[in-house]
Amino acid sequence: MTTTPPVRQIRDISGLLDHASHVLATRMAAAFTALGITPRAYCVLFHAQEAERTQIQLAELADLDKTTMVVTVDELEKAGLAERRPSATDRRARIISVTEAGERAVVRGTAIADQVHRELLESLPQPEQQAFVSALTRLVDGHLAEPVESERTVRRARRARG
Repeated sequence: MTTTPPVRQIRDISGLLDHASHVLATRMAAAFTALGITPRAYCVLFHAQEAERTQIQLAELADLDKTTMVVTVDELEKAGLAERRPSATDRRARIISVTEAGERAVVRGTAIADQVHRELLESLPQPEQQAFVSALTRLVDGHLAEPVESERTVRRARRARG
């Protein structure tokens, strides 16, 4: 027996967003190759430079699990871009401090990230650019702000915030 599959009434937004996110992440990773760090490492440096933050705080801001965060900070230390230091306010806590070389990497990384995003926006007609950013921001700040509970674990890619 042959049946006709149902016809979708609404475009597969999940598929569109997944594909767009993946391709944008690959473009960002390729662009950051020139700097010698990953977009994830840049994100950690960016947020560490903003304020005195612990590794746990930075992991939350960069949307990284504990193990990935440790590996990332180890890589940043090895590259001379960041170092773990005692907190000025809590001697038990360790903060991630950005070195002068790390500060230069943040400046260059910000220019790289801005360029990748600029190219993305410029691929849209001018009138759609602001509407796209506005609509996506409204979704992420509203309806898609928090994941919902599910019996099945949903794997997801890290969401860049920096």
